[in-house]
Amino acid sequence: MKSLSYLNKYFFKYRWRLLLGILFIVINNYFAAKIPVMVGESIDILKGEKESTLGQSLFWTAISLAGLIILFNIIKGFFLFLTRQTLIVMSRYIEFDLKNEIFEKYQQLDYSFYKRQSTGDLMNRISEDVSQVRQYLGPGIMYTVNLIALFPFNLYQMLKINTELALYALAPLPVMAVLIYLVSNRMNRLSKEVQQEQSRLSTLAQESFSGIRVIKAYIQEKHARKNFETSSNSYLHKTMKLVRTNALFMPTISLLIGTSTLLTIYMGGLIIFGKTSNLKPGEILTFILIIYNLTWPFASIGWVTSINQRAAASQERINEFLKTEPAIKNPSKEPIEPFQEIVFKDTSFKYREDLPNVLSNINFKLKPGETLGIIGKTGSGKSTLLQLIVRQLDPTSGEILYNSEKLSAINLSEFRKNSAIVPQDVFLFSDTIYNNIAFGVLEDEEVSEERIVEAAKNAHVLHNVEAFSDKFETLLGERGVNLSGGQKQRVSIARALIRKPQILLLDDCLSAVDTETEEIILGNLKRLNQEHQTTSVIVSHRISSLRNANYILVLEDGKIVEEGKPENLLRKAGLYRELYDKQLMEEPNVFED
Repeated sequence: MKSLSYLNKYFFKYRWRLLLGILFIVINNYFAAKIPVMVGESIDILKGEKESTLGQSLFWTAISLAGLIILFNIIKGFFLFLTRQTLIVMSRYIEFDLKNEIFEKYQQLDYSFYKRQSTGDLMNRISEDVSQVRQYLGPGIMYTVNLIALFPFNLYQMLKINTELALYALAPLPVMAVLIYLVSNRMNRLSKEVQQEQSRLSTLAQESFSGIRVIKAYIQEKHARKNFETSSNSYLHKTMKLVRTNALFMPTISLLIGTSTLLTIYMGGLIIFGKTSNLKPGEILTFILIIYNLTWPFASIGWVTSINQRAAASQERINEFLKTEPAIKNPSKEPIEPFQEIVFKDTSFKYREDLPNVLSNINFKLKPGETLGIIGKTGSGKSTLLQLIVRQLDPTSGEILYNSEKLSAINLSEFRKNSAIVPQDVFLFSDTIYNNIAFGVLEDEEVSEERIVEAAKNAHVLHNVEAFSDKFETLLGERGVNLSGGQKQRVSIARALIRKPQILLLDDCLSAVDTETEEIILGNLKRLNQEHQTTSVIVSHRISSLRNANYILVLEDGKIVEEGKPENLLRKAGLYRELYDKQLMEEPNVFED
């Protein structure tokens, strides 16, 4: 339960709801304990075993007693309603706050954290784990307090009537609590197995839907169906085991309730006929009703314990995540100076200490209005270099300077507001094209249709958008599935251009467009660079994408093996010339002026 102590701050925040909920439970259980006594007394009064204190005829006495019992039940129900409106609503508020806290943490954590974690695990922490914790916050607390409040009231009434009969009546209840605990534990274990298998089944279905074109292209429908059937059979087998265990739950409770009821009737009868006490028939009925009152609270002990165990395990996972400190932090809230230069000084980077360097001894400068081209073979470190520029990663050694100040010391939020990156792996939201482009606009700026149209035009995607029946209101599927690869890249470029950044980073984002489209986009970028003094960094494996670069870095195995102006690199018999000649043979028209 130690991990659940993290939630104490939320209990304090909603302390009035918690305290009122406990008070309502106490009042509810006071009336719940009184109702069986009133029913028993009513029987004895009507049988003449006990004198009525109402001083009325038998008929009006019966009406009055029935009215009081109904009134007590109404009061009990009203306070039960108030209990749920305080404790259960409190649990929903805490669930809301906890999910927001986790999501806020997601926003703070750095890029390297997400490379280590699976998306499914992160989703489970904010959904399944929080749901398990909410069960502890709501039903767990409510039923625990309910038992603590109900048992003393009912025990007092039973002992007040007859101590010996009370011991017989209560004897099976501890046994019931232990058996329910054992059954609940087994149900908990089997439920987890069913959930895991259900997750696998859902994953198979989702992958089949997403990859249906690949499945059909390779004629793998039978293989996909076989995998799904195997998982379905496993899910069925585990679900049936859970159903069989679940079937033991109510019969176990019913057996022990019946045992307690039989003991009460039998021993009560012996006491009445043996006249060892002044026990009355109505009081035996009171005992039976009290037993039914105590049945669920005692049965819930195992269930609540199981809830608390699951909640503790889930909260431990949440705590572990919430205690994770981001490797990249914003060190300052001071405004930054306008961009003058970015300097890499002997910068190296590796993802882990036990791994080799991805980049080694990188040195170069970025100036306003310049276009830097970065080219190299796959795995040479091009994308990692871009991530260092926008400080998604920090260098392992060396330093990166922004206007002579360490990049790690300036206001990171302000720096990123002045930059925009188009990643290699283009991501579009399941939203309209308009909103996907407008996503690049800063929060404190207004977005207009004119700006959207201008950005789409500069990215040379406007004509494609206008060809859709809904134009900019066209709703995209998951990850922009209803767009071609080139269209997705150009929408992503429009998203970056609408920001009008000081620093624009393009990570091989023209790979899916044809050479004619590429030339138009590069021409627009060159014009925008000149108009707004934008600094561009273009990463590409195609030399044609770097035709407007002022300076080029050639990377190989994480090192700069060549650098200089494009015309100077062509004069050398190096890697750049080799790539140029190969691509010239493949696409001769690309390099013609």
